[in-house]
Formats: sequence, C-alpha cells, structure tokens
Amino acid sequence: MADPKGFLNHGREVARSRPVEERTKDWNEVYVPGSLLPIISKQASRCMDCGIPFCHNGCPLGNLIPEWNDYAYREDWGAASERLHATNNFPEFTGRLCPAPCESACVLGINQPPVTIKNVEVSIIDKAWETGDVAPQIPERLSGKTVAVVGSGPAGLAAAQQLTRAGHTVAVYERADRIGGLLRYGIPEFKMEKRHINRRIEQMRAEGTKFRTGIEIGRDMPATALRKRYDAVVLAVGATTARDLPVPGRDLKGIHQAMEYLPLANKVQEGDYVAPPISAEGKHVVVIGGGDTGADCVGTAHRQGAASVTQLEIMPRPGEERDPAAQPWPTFPMLYKVTSAHEEGGERVYSVSTTHFEGDEDGNVQWLHLSEVEFVDGRLTPKPGTERKIPAQLVTLAMGFTGTDRDNGLVEQFGLELDERGNIARDADFQTNVPGVFVAGDAGRGQSLIVWAIAEGRSAARGCDRSLTGASELPAPIRPTDRSLMV
Repeated sequence: MADPKGFLNHGREVARSRPVEERTKDWNEVYVPGSLLPIISKQASRCMDCGIPFCHNGCPLGNLIPEWNDYAYREDWGAASERLHATNNFPEFTGRLCPAPCESACVLGINQPPVTIKNVEVSIIDKAWETGDVAPQIPERLSGKTVAVVGSGPAGLAAAQQLTRAGHTVAVYERADRIGGLLRYGIPEFKMEKRHINRRIEQMRAEGTKFRTGIEIGRDMPATALRKRYDAVVLAVGATTARDLPVPGRDLKGIHQAMEYLPLANKVQEGDYVAPPISAEGKHVVVIGGGDTGADCVGTAHRQGAASVTQLEIMPRPGEERDPAAQPWPTFPMLYKVTSAHEEGGERVYSVSTTHFEGDEDGNVQWLHLSEVEFVDGRLTPKPGTERKIPAQLVTLAMGFTGTDRDNGLVEQFGLELDERGNIARDADFQTNVPGVFVAGDAGRGQSLIVWAIAEGRSAARGCDRSLTGASELPAPIRPTDRSLMV
C-alpha cells in the first residue's frame, strides 16, 4: 500500500490548464507542461490498495491500478511503467483521452473525490518516454504466419502490436494518408499532440510492423486479394457512418458532419494546408450534439476565431452529482461535464431539437430553427410555443455514429454477417463468421471508448494468434458479451 493515510492527508489535485486566453491562440495541449510531476506522488498515495479494487472492473483493460499507483508514490518510474504496459499498449493515449471510468469506480469515490488515476497514468508514461523505458520489443523468433490489420485506430494498432510481438508478420492497412485513424484526424491537437502517435508508430516499425497508407480495403484492394495474401485478417475499421439530421435545409452549404470538419483542422497542423477548407473564422457556429466529439468541434471553432459558438443537445442537462438510485457506484454515471473546450467560452443549450435550417439567396446556411423538447410518454416531444431561431453560418453535426462504413464493399466482399445493431458479428474469440477473419473495436462493438478499443484489439490479437498457432501466450481476452466490464 502506498501510504495508509494518503487519502486522509492529501486532497485531490489535477493537472493545471494553461490560461484560456493563451491556449486558444495555439493548438498545443491545454495543460501546463510538467505541472503533474511535483504533485503526482502525493496523488498516487491516496490509493487505498483496496481488498477488492473496483477500479479494475471499471477499466475495460483491467489495468493494475493499485500496483502502479504504489510505484508512482515511491517514484519507481521503471517499475510503474512495466506494470502500466502489462495491460495497456498505449497509456499516453488513454491517459489523455479516456473519460476514466476507473475513477468512477474508485472505492475512495464513495464519499470523497476519487484518486486521480488518469493523471497518474499519464505521468508514468510521460516519464517512461523521458527516461527511455519505452523501447521496441522485437520478437525472438518469427512464426512464418502473416496477418493483415485493416484500420489503424487504437484497436488496430493494439492488435498489430500484440501480433507482431507474438512473432507474426503484420501489415496495417489504413485508407487515410497517415496512420492513426480517429486518433490522428478525429482528435484535435489541443487534446493530444500527434507526436505521441508518431513515436509509437516508430516503436512499432522497429518491432517489425509494416504500415500501408492510402489503401482502402474493399475499394482500392478487394477483400478477396487480402485473404489470399495473408493467413489471417483483423478488421478494426471503426464505426464511421455518421448519424445525419434529415430536416428541411440540410442540403444548404455550411452544414457538415463533425468528421468532415475536424480532420481538416488537424491537416493544417500536419502542414497539408495553410488554412482549413472549412473554417469557423468570423462565423456564428452551431454544434449539434453534446458529447465529446461536439466538444472537440467547440474547441476547434474557438481556435479558428468563431464569432460565437453554441452547442445543442436534445437530452436534458445531466446532474452534477451521481444519482445513487439511477446510477449507483461503481457504475459510470452520466454527469454534467465541463471540458477544456467549454471553459473557453460558448453557450450550451439542452432539451432542444432542430426543426429546420434557413439559408440566404446563395444557398448558404444562415439560421437554425429549433424547438424545446420534453419527455411525453417516454418520447421526446416538441413543446408548443417554444420555437425560435439562432444565427448559424457553420453547423457541425456531432450526433454519433451508426455503424461500419458499408459504401466501400468491405462487408459484402468478405461475406460478413452483422448483428442486430448493424455491427460485424463475432464469437467469443472475436472471429467473424468467415474463418480467419477477426474483428475488434467499434466495428464489432459499436461506437465506444478508447479503452474498449485497445482492450478489444488485444483480445482479437489473442484469438487470431490462437487460430494461427493452436495456442496463445498473449494475455487472456475480454469477451465481447461480458457485460460485467461494460460501462
């Protein structure tokens, strides 16, 4: 145990953010560099090393949280890094992007602010990179088997790294021009600088993983050719079909899906553009959707110099404290969350639904008409007399995703079966109905968290490895149907 009285002697402290007026002028991460290390030992000491560490259950990866908290408290960074990497391939991603269901399940959180698990995690991995404790793990021998991983998001990268380390020859196919999936083009630079992806890619290249960019399986290369070339295939293609808003005026210029808008801002940071083809500069921006993707649009619009930013959410505003009856500990509660993007300004409007858009004579969107809604007989229903309009010269739709892309022919060419939710069906070993073809992440699970993507990538790798070799030394997988780990 780190410190038996740590949770009594120290309150919760989190990473300090840079001033709003400073950080909205650049695209660097919002936190003050180096602000965690001076406090992280005391924060790790708040971990009580519980007899039953519910944080394990809250984390889909099964991270060994009390163990690396103890090492962080003692500032044994090498041992902390080893324990952290035992269950998580990319803790620098999760430490920055995960909503931390482990903290919601922290036993201390029953009656005190929980341990800052996420901050401890990112401190350990950042220190590990600084001290050289992150090194390529080159397999001692090769199996002679080949595996294609389709998709280079967190699920695909985790599967590829595990399979490479097991001795297989692995090639990752990515349809975009750079590796990283939504980590690269869906997550703004101010949430995670892309240098963190780049150095992991170099580590994986040193281990032997091959990367093929600009190739879309199903369109640029048929699935049949991929199956003939490789002994096994892992599909980690995500759930990229965005939910649309079929209301009058949807075809006006200036209305875009979030994943049309956000990647262009990231491409500016990559040096592909001087200015983004879609920009919020000087415009009244409306973001439809109250989740993390919507918040990413809000923060991006601030940095592009929007005249105003309004975020709309059809559901009522969540409470600021856990409802013990509806969302008891240790479940992951739906709470009112103020992200770094919301700290930077803008208005958030709840319990409203868009009725239609209004444009100018040139077909550009100018106004968004909305109505307040309320639950009537369990359904959200417009409230009469609440209709109004707000200025909208750029609208981004951030309402979630409905499933895997079906336009490129991948599903049909492989002959894959789908489940009742439209995801690619798989068994307990993450294998589809096609022998030798596995699926991991959002493609099989539906839109979910980055920790689930990495956990499923690791589990699909084990199933794939066992199929190729008859046994597996990779960590035991989670099960796709295991509801006990879901948040």
